[in-house]
Amino acid sequence: MMAFRASRRRSGRRAMHATMVIAVGFLLIVLAGTALLMLPVAARSGRATGFSDALFTATSATCVTGLIVVSTGAHWSAFGQAVILLLIQIGGLGFMSLASIASFLLRRTITLRERMVMSAGLSLTDNAGIVRLTRRVLLGTLVFEGAGAVLLACRFVPQFGLLRGLWMGVFHAVSAFCNAGFDLLGTPDAPFCSLLAYAGDPLVNGTIMALIVLGGLGFFVWSDIWDKRRFRRLSLHSKLVLVTTGTLLLGGFTLTLLFEWDRPGTLGQLPLGRKLMAAAFQTVTLRTAGFDMLDQAALSGPMQAISCLLMLVGGSPGSTAGGVKTVAAAVVALSALSALRGRTEVTAFGRTIALRSIMNAVTMVTVGCALSLAGACAIAYLEGAPFGACLFEAVSAFATVGLSMGLTPVLHPASRALLIVLMYLGRVGVLTLGVAVLMRHREPPKLHYPDANVMVG
Repeated sequence: MMAFRASRRRSGRRAMHATMVIAVGFLLIVLAGTALLMLPVAARSGRATGFSDALFTATSATCVTGLIVVSTGAHWSAFGQAVILLLIQIGGLGFMSLASIASFLLRRTITLRERMVMSAGLSLTDNAGIVRLTRRVLLGTLVFEGAGAVLLACRFVPQFGLLRGLWMGVFHAVSAFCNAGFDLLGTPDAPFCSLLAYAGDPLVNGTIMALIVLGGLGFFVWSDIWDKRRFRRLSLHSKLVLVTTGTLLLGGFTLTLLFEWDRPGTLGQLPLGRKLMAAAFQTVTLRTAGFDMLDQAALSGPMQAISCLLMLVGGSPGSTAGGVKTVAAAVVALSALSALRGRTEVTAFGRTIALRSIMNAVTMVTVGCALSLAGACAIAYLEGAPFGACLFEAVSAFATVGLSMGLTPVLHPASRALLIVLMYLGRVGVLTLGVAVLMRHREPPKLHYPDANVMVG
């Protein structure tokens, strides 16, 4: 019995060690990126960028958010853009996944502690098969980003020339797959134009949307689909991810058309084909990607609220996307539906969802809502700006989306600092919290208190 308890304590310490490695590792990467972006060679002007702007950009890139205070294309040099791209790739895949490349090439045995951190970085609760999965993640990422870069280069090379066009294709493919939302299309005259110039381009739209969705599904889901091939044979996790993702995409697309169809600043002036394409892109980019095809500040009030909800849900566990995650939202929704039906168990696809999973989902959603609301209130107080715009920016930061209603570039230093904290917590804080909860073994409680009913409505 004592040996069993000691083993549980060691497992708990390893889980906490993994979460600390992730939290500290991301922080060190942000600081290193900040130092590199402050170098004069990182800016087109040849002058050093201020600490505040460099820190905000490095945090946004590492946390794959996409909120910016200076134009990525107009302000940063080729060196600065390369640093940002590297931070995006590290932030999207996790530094341990990329660090494992050296171990694979050198045929070095990956230690148990390293496997724990790799599992934590991919939001997995079990180390079994983690090395095999990591290999698939790296190979799949190379294939998807490579294919996306080639397709985007077909559009950018004729427009920008060979070298610049290839770089544009690679940068935007990585940014889209990692759900980062950074782009190189800003100019001194239009520094925050994003992809507005390609609103009617099916090649750019289709490629970017496909990369965003693939990156947001989650690495475990790819592997499960590759192994099982048929929907009915997939794990419950994969089924929930695919169904929830499809529901959110279809629902968001429908509601975008409903609320923005005749609105002059968004879809109102577009022909039918471009309306459908822009509505689809808007729905996909809200899944924590952050590319603009529509002016977010021109959205109607109801659409802004729906956008905040879609951003907060975000992508799926173990993916490059942020948010409280699709599975957590699905479990909370299924729990509410079961309660309305008078049931005491929560079921999906012929399986009963464990109570611990329900509690974890409620925790993730509650923490996400509370942090976003608190951040919005603080920014509204500091800036004296409309609460709706502040909520949009706060949710975008916490859910690592990157969409903006134009407020972020003009915020004061204190509000920028709040967004930096929200981005870090959104990418690292909730992740490490989830890992600590999921991976930690618990002994059964020694005391069981009597049941009691409380009035909740």
